[in-house]
Amino acid sequence: MEVKRDLLDKGAILQRDKESYAIAPHIPGGIIFDTNVLRRIADVADKYGAKALKLTSAQRIAIVGIQEDQLDSIWQELDMNKGSAVGLCVRSVRICPATAFCKRAQQDSVTLGLELDKIYHGMALPSKFKMAVCGCPNSCTEPAVKDLGIMGAPKGYTIMIGGNAGVKPRLGNILLQNVSQQEVLPIVEKIVHYYKENARNYERLGMMIDRIGFEQVKEAILK
Repeated sequence: MEVKRDLLDKGAILQRDKESYAIAPHIPGGIIFDTNVLRRIADVADKYGAKALKLTSAQRIAIVGIQEDQLDSIWQELDMNKGSAVGLCVRSVRICPATAFCKRAQQDSVTLGLELDKIYHGMALPSKFKMAVCGCPNSCTEPAVKDLGIMGAPKGYTIMIGGNAGVKPRLGNILLQNVSQQEVLPIVEKIVHYYKENARNYERLGMMIDRIGFEQVKEAILK
């Protein structure tokens, strides 16, 4: 059974049994939210007989094992945006608690990460694009293996580009260090724009960097 375009638009991901679906409501940052959100997701999952709730590596809560004819009603009752879990776009931005809660944090990843999520989540790009922000070099959100990784350090943020996990893992290249929070968003805009203009279809940022050369990419982004 092929996944229909309209089902993808509904955020529905076909499951292993080829009959049921999973959806992932968008929870920006995935770490700090009102407990009413949990109750609403749990109540909807119970009402429609979902097989499971899954905490995903992208900081989402996936409702697993629901039927096609339930999708519209479930989204209506959830009253939440759809998470960009599949497709050629910016996925949910991973964020650590940082200065909001963590004693080890050196920078504020929550404010920055939520702003990035608001601007970029779901944006269409040549391939999937993952972002992560963490507040210290412990790197709890794994920024070194994301297309765009932003890591807090004592004197500012380190920005890494081109990382990915998967079958052929790649560590991100360090683009800049000691970047102030005010400088991060304009730099990210340049990174995303350059990638959008220069990447081939289905080419991750790291693959593009390997094809063009990191120094050339860095010079073009920072000129």
